[in-house]
Amino acid sequence: MNALISIAEQVAAKLIANKQTIAVAESSTGGLISASLLAVPGASAYFLGGGVIYTRDARRALMDIPDDAMRGLRSSSEPYAQLLARQIRERLSTDWGLSETGAAGPTGNRYGDAAGHSCMAVAGPRQQVITLETASGDRQANMQAFAKAALELLLKNL
Repeated sequence: MNALISIAEQVAAKLIANKQTIAVAESSTGGLISASLLAVPGASAYFLGGGVIYTRDARRALMDIPDDAMRGLRSSSEPYAQLLARQIRERLSTDWGLSETGAAGPTGNRYGDAAGHSCMAVAGPRQQVITLETASGDRQANMQAFAKAALELLLKNL
């Protein structure tokens, strides 16, 4: 967790310096991204909220993304990660939205992605989406790797 907090401290410094805010929609990281950002003192200046969007029901209720908006999309994909980042940004009226969606392991997900697959996106003044493949079934290590990559993606775009 210390590596995550170290990156989160850099993110926090940039957000505070720029007077910007962030919201997070994460899935297979299980809240690690948000926890890292909230571990930095003064988080209330930049972190407006987020959620662990782990199921279809959570996507519908918390993100207000109906099934028809998912036509042609599948979870754990770059287009879905982009949609989550844009939607959480819009729903919480933040400068930045950050999302993560993937398969932590030990096995792959129902969409055909292997364990260790994650897509993450940032939406804001800059947009970017990436895919990470760890080729590992180690759930906890993957969760950490996904959260680290998402925070680094955000930091790079701030």
